[in-house]
Amino acid sequence: MISILRRGLLVLLAAFPLLALAAPGQTPRDVVQGTTDALLSDLKANKEQYKTNPQAFYDALNRILGPVVDADGISKSIMTVKYSRKATPEQMQRFQENFKRSLMQFYGNALLEYNNQGITVDPAKTENGDRASVGMKVTGNNGAVYPVQYTLQKLGDEWKVRNVIVNGINIGKLFRDQFADAMQRNGNNLDKTIDGWAGEVAKAKEAADNSPDKEVK
Repeated sequence: MISILRRGLLVLLAAFPLLALAAPGQTPRDVVQGTTDALLSDLKANKEQYKTNPQAFYDALNRILGPVVDADGISKSIMTVKYSRKATPEQMQRFQENFKRSLMQFYGNALLEYNNQGITVDPAKTENGDRASVGMKVTGNNGAVYPVQYTLQKLGDEWKVRNVIVNGINIGKLFRDQFADAMQRNGNNLDKTIDGWAGEVAKAKEAADNSPDKEVK
């Protein structure tokens, strides 16, 4: 049985490239819909190559995802002020890179399993002038429908993703809790926690996989 996050993984990774096709003046929904379409198109064209060349898959995802998210905001949110204010710029950059790579490595194969069963993007809900949420429903390989909600923050003239809730699982909170737990276990050694983050992502994935299903009827 495919796990919750693997069934909904397209949207977890799609949380990061939402600004790939963004331009000033686009609505949050436009950005979500357009970039999701582009991501699926790329997978359709290159899926077989990616299956036999994982590094090419990682490079492609990193090229699309890397420049377009609020990586600094996400990293500081996961670390929380308690730890991020103590981190050097080099440590923050290293954590961002480790975070992106570990997500792609642990969850990327689920994208390759997705066969374009169906995605519906809802209208955006504006929380204030600089913050909005966009809902999405993803049909899994098993025919069940899973809800996703993106939180986007407007930085300058562009909307960037700050968090995603996949099938009721708040990804930001999940990793925030995991980071705090790792820091305690590592005696508040920030370097050790950063360097071991791939293992922490694996633990977070296992915790999410063991959560109850919440499919949409």
